[in-house]
Amino acid sequence: EVAPPKAMEVRVKILYTSLCHTDVCFWEAKGQTPVFPRIFGHEAGGVVESVGEGVTGLAPGDHVLPIFTGECGECAHCKSQESNMCDLLRINTDRGVMIGDGQSRFSINGKPIYHFLGTSTFSEYTVIHVGCLAKINPSAPLDKVCVVSCGISTGYGATVNVARPPKGSTVAVFGLGAVGLAAAEGARASGASRIIGVDLNPSRFEGAKKFGVNEFVNPADHKKPVQEVLAEMTNGGVDRSIECTGNINA
Repeated sequence: EVAPPKAMEVRVKILYTSLCHTDVCFWEAKGQTPVFPRIFGHEAGGVVESVGEGVTGLAPGDHVLPIFTGECGECAHCKSQESNMCDLLRINTDRGVMIGDGQSRFSINGKPIYHFLGTSTFSEYTVIHVGCLAKINPSAPLDKVCVVSCGISTGYGATVNVARPPKGSTVAVFGLGAVGLAAAEGARASGASRIIGVDLNPSRFEGAKKFGVNEFVNPADHKKPVQEVLAEMTNGGVDRSIECTGNINA
């Protein structure tokens, strides 16, 4: 059972959802505080079914993408060009309830099922804070753009908004998964001339060309540290380096 939305909340009919590696990590509960039972999922596309009190920017029928890094629009972080760590809606992987009242909107036989990342898209219907939804053009195919909810916006946004590579610059992208490919696309859109993909999986190299990667380095092919390899390739080092593996060793 999915309860109606309360103040500043929206109930969404999920039409498409992707499976992100993050969902798998938290499902396996390796290194995190397990919250059970809960509904995973955060890469999705759906349609607004109903809205709660105070919601003005969305209406039933609107096409939306859930966003796990929400924006209240009022705090110092939301108003800053340098940060998106909203005071109200910043990521909290341990919170399994809605911010408004500390309760879950999911239940079975009266017992709560908990939320994940404020989105919980592995459900036909979900309830999301209005600040964690982005209204999109209804002509955009939801089965394709659902990945914009996570990996694409993360890599592309980090590149064009934070790294900001100048035109003609050299960029190294560590990790050529979804986030890394999006980062490469952001580098290409910014006008970078050399985009060097760094990955231990050589099968990713060919596909990465479609996203602007024009040189490749597999650290396993070299005896010296990869940063030394890059420095030699670029006469001292790249202009921007974007880490997309999520591995602190990288």
